Amino acid sequence: MKKVLVTGGLGYIGSHTVVALQNAGYEVVIIDNLSNTSIDVLEGITEITKTPPVFERLDLRIKSDVAAFFQKHNTLDGVIHFAASKAVGESVEKPLLYYENNINSLVYLLQECKAHNISNFIFSSSCTVYGEPDSLPINEEAPIKDATSPYGNTKQISEEIIRDVCHVSALKAIALRYFNPVGAHKTALIGELPVGVPQNLVPFITQTAAGIRKELSVFGADYNTPDGSCIRDYIHVVDLAEAHVKAVEKLIRAENTAKFSVFNVGTGQGNSVLEVVHAFEEVTGEKLNHTIVDRRPGDVVAVYADTKKANEELGWKAARDLKDALASAWAWEKKVRGL
Repeated sequence: MKKVLVTGGLGYIGSHTVVALQNAGYEVVIIDNLSNTSIDVLEGITEITKTPPVFERLDLRIKSDVAAFFQKHNTLDGVIHFAASKAVGESVEKPLLYYENNINSLVYLLQECKAHNISNFIFSSSCTVYGEPDSLPINEEAPIKDATSPYGNTKQISEEIIRDVCHVSALKAIALRYFNPVGAHKTALIGELPVGVPQNLVPFITQTAAGIRKELSVFGADYNTPDGSCIRDYIHVVDLAEAHVKAVEKLIRAENTAKFSVFNVGTGQGNSVLEVVHAFEEVTGEKLNHTIVDRRPGDVVAVYADTKKANEELGWKAARDLKDALASAWAWEKKVRGL
């Protein structure tokens, strides 16, 4: 049985990926410092898969602790690195926190991978590296624009660090550039549970429908889009998790032609904010209290993926649609709130 380390494995995307890996027959070791999640997620994973993953509570910013972990777990076949701070607004206010957490932790991980001859590395990247696209859909050859936030910059810098290490070592790496993950596992045992006010659209929608938020603000309805609201590529988190399994398999089987590869992970379809609102109302029967407000500074008008490369080279394609994702997100919200 192949063994994979998942950092940030109790987070939103990480937990769903742990489930997908275990269902595919992998042994999983999780690192998480629980800064943006709960230990209860471990119970959800175990209940779904009937297999408790190994869990180590660890702060990847502490170099000596990272080294001690790899002394203990030195037979890993690969690493999937999710652990990072991810709030755009907070990154603008606290740039040093983001550079320390997102960059230092990556460097320490890569140093230990080199020391222990672990050559397969998957990095959690983001479509934010593209900025405002010159054309749509965006493919992996699109230019990397100047980052609009320290968070986005850490993703760009991290990709560059990994690429540089691949050039001079045995490391083989894949960066998966996510679009907008939404939804929850069909069991409603794990899902997205942001700490504090949600930064993302769908949990704000579900919390509004649950009565936790008074209303949903739609930031701008005067963009050059069919209904005036911003367009994004919303991918079901379970589809996204399965893309990581495909990426791990590709590296372990040495099927990758390049030492460092990037793949867009999205649906290839854009949906506007208002389309998401109306789709949620349709699939749940819940009327959403929402209002149009001024544009939010820094928002890109429209972003959606060209997924041809991932479809052909990873053998992966999104299988679930927006309504599936919204229905699962609402089932999760209701379970969490006891509704």
